[in-house]
Amino acid sequence: MKLRLILGDQLNYNHSWLSTSDEQTVYFMAEMRQETDYVKHHIQKVVAFFLSMRSFAQKQIENGHRVIYYQLDNPDNLHSLVANIKSVIDKEGVTSFEYQLPDEYRLDQQLSQLAESLDIPVKACDTEHFLSERGDLATFFEGKKTYLMESFYRMMRKKYDIMMDGVQPITGKWNYDADNRKKLPKKHIVPAEKSFAQEVADIVVMIDESGVAYFGNIDTDKFVWATTREQALEQLEHFNKTFLQDFGNYQDAMHTDEWSLYHCRLSFAMNAKILSPLEVIESVVTEWHSRPDDISIAQVEGFVRQILGWREYMRGVYWAHMPEYASHNFFEHKRSLPSWFWTGETKMNCLSHAIKQSLDYSYAHHIQRLMITGNFALLAGIDPDEVDQWYLGIYIDAIEWVEITNTRGMSQFADGGIVGTKPYVSSANYIHKMSNYCNSCHYDRKVRVGDKACPFNSLYWNFYDQHTDKLSKNPRIGMMYRLWARMKSEDKTALLEQASYYLDRIDEL
Repeated sequence: MKLRLILGDQLNYNHSWLSTSDEQTVYFMAEMRQETDYVKHHIQKVVAFFLSMRSFAQKQIENGHRVIYYQLDNPDNLHSLVANIKSVIDKEGVTSFEYQLPDEYRLDQQLSQLAESLDIPVKACDTEHFLSERGDLATFFEGKKTYLMESFYRMMRKKYDIMMDGVQPITGKWNYDADNRKKLPKKHIVPAEKSFAQEVADIVVMIDESGVAYFGNIDTDKFVWATTREQALEQLEHFNKTFLQDFGNYQDAMHTDEWSLYHCRLSFAMNAKILSPLEVIESVVTEWHSRPDDISIAQVEGFVRQILGWREYMRGVYWAHMPEYASHNFFEHKRSLPSWFWTGETKMNCLSHAIKQSLDYSYAHHIQRLMITGNFALLAGIDPDEVDQWYLGIYIDAIEWVEITNTRGMSQFADGGIVGTKPYVSSANYIHKMSNYCNSCHYDRKVRVGDKACPFNSLYWNFYDQHTDKLSKNPRIGMMYRLWARMKSEDKTALLEQASYYLDRIDEL
C-alpha cells in the first residue's frame, strides 16, 4: 500500500498524482491543531482551508481515489503531522510513503526528518504549481547582495513567452508601474464584486468546540471566499470580464467604501494551489487579446508582474535565505505591537479602516499592507517578530513563504535590503495621495506638530533621524537626509519631541 500526503495548501486538482486512480494508493489529509495553533489565525482563514480541503478530498473520492480524511474532531486525529502519518502507516500496512515538497520551511524540516526515521521507501515530489524551482532565484542572483525583482521578472517573461515579441516585450516596454498609481476618482463606482454565500456555521461550531483560539469576524451564513476549483474559475472569469480593464489603474488605490476594489481576490485560491499561476496569467492575457479596445496593456502587465514576477520572486527569496531570514532585524526594533492592531480602535483613520477591514474580511490589498499597517509598524519601531505573527495570522492568503518575505523584507526592511532597495516609509502625503482616508481623520495630515498632528509626519522624520548611520548613504533616500539637514534645529527638535510623545502613548493614538 502506498500512502500519499496532501497538505492543506497543496490542493492542485490537476496534479499528475491524480490523473489515474489506484486501489493500492491511499491519500491522507488532516485538519490539525498543529496547523491551527502555530500562530493565532483569523477565523476566516481557518474556515477557508477546512472548506477547501474537504471539497478537494470529496472530489478525489468521486474520481475514484481512496482518501483518508481527518476532520478536526476526528477521534483518530493526533493533531501532529508526524504522529498522524506514522499512525496511518501502521493502521494501513503502508509499504511506501510519498509527499509533495512543502512550501513552508518548518513543514519541510518535519517531513525530511520523518523520511529519515521511516523504514519504508520515501519519495518527495514537486507540487507542480510554481513557475520556478526552489533554488532558481538564488542561482539567478548568485554572488549578488541585492535581488532586483525586475531582472528576475524579465527573465520569467522570456522563459514563458508572456507578452513577448521574440526576446523583447510586445510593446517595447517591460514595466507599466508608473501607470498603476492612480487614486480612485470622486464618485467613481466600482463594479459589483463576486461573492459565494456559503454556510459555514457547522465548521465554526466544530472549531469552537475543539478549543482553537482565533480572532477576526465571520458571517457564517455568507462566507464570500472561493474555496473550490469551480468557484475559483468563476471568480477568475468575473475578474477578467468586470475588473481587469481598470485593475492596473487602481491597484494601489485605497478607499473607505471599498475592501477589494479592482483586485481579483484569488490570492487564497492560488496559494492553496486550487488555481495555477500560469492558468491565471494566460486567462488574463487571453482576455486582453480579445478586448484590446477595452483593456490597455498597463492593466494586464501590472497584474502579470504581481504573479509571474513578485510571487515567484518572493518564494525564491524565501528558499534562498531560510531559516536565517526569520530572525533578521536590521534596525533592531523591539517595540510591541499596539493593542489596537487587534481591534482597529485608533483615531488614525487609515489604520482604523485597514485593520477593521482585515478583521472583517481577512484581507487587505498590497498597498494597505505595505503603506498603512506596515508603514506605521516600521516608523514606530515594532519588533518584526510581532509584525510577522500579525500578518501571518490575519490574512487569508498568508502562508509563511509569501508572508515573511513581504513583511520582514519589503515592508519592514528587516532583511537589510535583500528584497527592497530602500525602506518603504511615508508621511501623510502619500496616504492622502492614494486614498480618501485623511478626509475624515481625527488628525490633520497637513500638521506636523501639535495635538492634531498626523502621527505619520513626525514618526517619518524620527525614523530617518534614528537610523542615520544605517540609511544616510543609501542613494535612493539621500534627498530625505538633505532635506532633514536643511531644516531649522528648532523644527527638528519639535518633530522629534512630537514623535517621542506619540511613541510613549502609542496605545492611545
